[in-house]
Amino acid sequence: MSISHAPPGSPTTDISAISKDEQAAPALEPIVPTSTRRTRVPRWLRRTSGPVLLLLLWQLLSSTGVLTSDVLASPGRIAQVARDLVADGSLPNAMGVSLQRVAVGLLFGAVIGTGLALVSGLFRAGEDLVDASVQMLRTVPFVGLIPLFIIWFGIGEAPKIAIITLGVSFPLYLNVYAGIRGVDSQLIEAGESLGLSRWGLVRHVVLPGALPGAMTGLRYSLGIAWLALVFAEQINADAGIGFLMVQARDFLRTDVIVVCLIVYAFLGLLADFVVRSLERLLLQWRPTFTGR
Repeated sequence: MSISHAPPGSPTTDISAISKDEQAAPALEPIVPTSTRRTRVPRWLRRTSGPVLLLLLWQLLSSTGVLTSDVLASPGRIAQVARDLVADGSLPNAMGVSLQRVAVGLLFGAVIGTGLALVSGLFRAGEDLVDASVQMLRTVPFVGLIPLFIIWFGIGEAPKIAIITLGVSFPLYLNVYAGIRGVDSQLIEAGESLGLSRWGLVRHVVLPGALPGAMTGLRYSLGIAWLALVFAEQINADAGIGFLMVQARDFLRTDVIVVCLIVYAFLGLLADFVVRSLERLLLQWRPTFTGR
């Protein structure tokens, strides 16, 4: 029996026929995107598998005699030397001195680089006065300035911090300047239409827009800071990780040299982790692609 509620003259609808068609239709299943499916192997395991395999290969080559101890010490020997250096306090003291030098140089470099970028990025007159000089100076290898720094500042802590400061300043300047000049002009026009003052535009539009570039520059600067520290601690240093490396070089101790290089790498990785965590905290308003 069919029931129709259609007005006179219009085609009627068979409800029983619709029910049969709905029962015969296949059930729909939600489609799950590939990017949301969980992988069987945890990500931390995939990220650590490469270094672990490299370490095992290194130990295998050392055990079979392919790598001799005078060329490169085995991982077991390096672990033992690291424990000895920690036990007698020489490695913790060296790390403390090196961290202090990087922190001071990074602070000075951040103030100088960011300050020059703000002057050059916010003002056209500042760009005319600052940018050309900075662009010329950044092409000069900062390592080549070590003899001049020794003549100017002596052989104490000043030339070491000056080298780190110089190496840190330029990446921050370039990235902050590019971030300021990369702000969409339509956002500036929208802020002006809302009645924002010049300082209000800088505070609420320009600086937040330049923050991603500043964080990228900070990450670059940290990497260069550790690189500059390696050269800086070769200048008549009597403490620090570089001082341990110089002593180990004089006595052909490849195990101590590798321990110092691992410490450099660990400290750099730790600093990069801190900056990335700070970046996620400060840039929560900016959703980005995180990979699939």
